[in-house]
Amino acid sequence: MRKPLLLSLALLTAPVMAAELVVDVEIPRLQVAEYHRPYVALWLEEPDKRHVANLAVWYDLKLKDNEGEKWLKDMREWWRRSGRSLQMPVDGVSGATRAVGTHQLTFDDTKAPLKDLPAGDYRLVVEAAREVGGRELLRLPFTWPPQNAEKQQAQGESELGSVTVQLNP
Repeated sequence: MRKPLLLSLALLTAPVMAAELVVDVEIPRLQVAEYHRPYVALWLEEPDKRHVANLAVWYDLKLKDNEGEKWLKDMREWWRRSGRSLQMPVDGVSGATRAVGTHQLTFDDTKAPLKDLPAGDYRLVVEAAREVGGRELLRLPFTWPPQNAEKQQAQGESELGSVTVQLNP
């Protein structure tokens, strides 16, 4: 009698594996006279470039009178697709700019925006713009939900370093 009960309890407490999307974004060290941390937007789009969901927007939250919001439009593609219709800051999406280095974000199908994402082909888009600097945009295609572990990588040339998407079923 005890074995079936223990087995049932073990199954109930076993971790439920969720499909996940792990993104690594590298902010490169630039040798420039006047350095400012880049504003960065990460979002999902369909192959026809239709915006699906915002994942993260990093900008200067601490400027007086929300002055940092004024420069969000420098991330031109994100601004046209989604940014101009948002009331910043967005809980769970917006955050402070990041320092030089690699920054990891993890999303899974138990929470938005992946929870209700229909199966299909998508692209992760990462756009960076820097004051007294340039602008750069990278796109990494993927299929959701992942059937197998998969990794995509793109290399930036100026404002972004390596951007990697790891998909885990």
